[in-house]
Amino acid sequence: MKLLLVEDDFDLSGVLGRSLSSRGFEVLCCADGIEALAAARKKRFDVVVLDLSLPGLDGLELLQRLRGDGNRTPVLVLTARGAVGERIVGLNAGADDYLAKPFDLDELIARLGALTRRLGRDGELRCGRLHYEAASNAFYRDESPLELSPREAELLKSLMSRVDHVVPKEALRDAVFGADDTAHAEAIEVIVHRLRKKLAGASVEIMTLRGVGYLLCDDASAAVQQQQQSSLQQQQRAAR
Repeated sequence: MKLLLVEDDFDLSGVLGRSLSSRGFEVLCCADGIEALAAARKKRFDVVVLDLSLPGLDGLELLQRLRGDGNRTPVLVLTARGAVGERIVGLNAGADDYLAKPFDLDELIARLGALTRRLGRDGELRCGRLHYEAASNAFYRDESPLELSPREAELLKSLMSRVDHVVPKEALRDAVFGADDTAHAEAIEVIVHRLRKKLAGASVEIMTLRGVGYLLCDDASAAVQQQQQSSLQQQQRAAR
């Protein structure tokens, strides 16, 4: 698995590079944004680990240029900036995940594994046994194509582009119905209901977070989410 590590801290880059190489990654290290952009344009990588504070070209600008090139390689932003606002800026610029320093190496490896499982090259999205191919604009359960209506496909694409993250119902409505402001939020619920039936056997689940939106995850993540929700409910009951 080819990994581009963009980090200007020489010591950290060396430690990470050696650790990732020992875990089976083929690592190319770059110390500034201009060098990294040239490398990403010249060679195809499976995943990018990107620091935001870089000489030559800021990490956010580098990320925006990559996405502007049509490069959909999964990117994990690695930075000391831990504020929520900074995380949002990074994600909006096109990052797929975010890990603040200091971090645990095992967590980084786990996040990279999750990214590469669900996000492939050339716009391919994965979750469980489900995957989407941008080239054919089609969804598959293993090798079998899924028969989806245009609205079901748009909603599923929105969820798959943010696997393990909540997508607000309003965002889904905009993706499915566009400028049609006559569409009711209940219409999204109907489409989700139909999708759940069609995704049976795909080892994925569309979870409802009431008052917030929907979240697509694989069976393992769904079990963790349900356990967390159950614990939160117990804490809330105990606090009453």
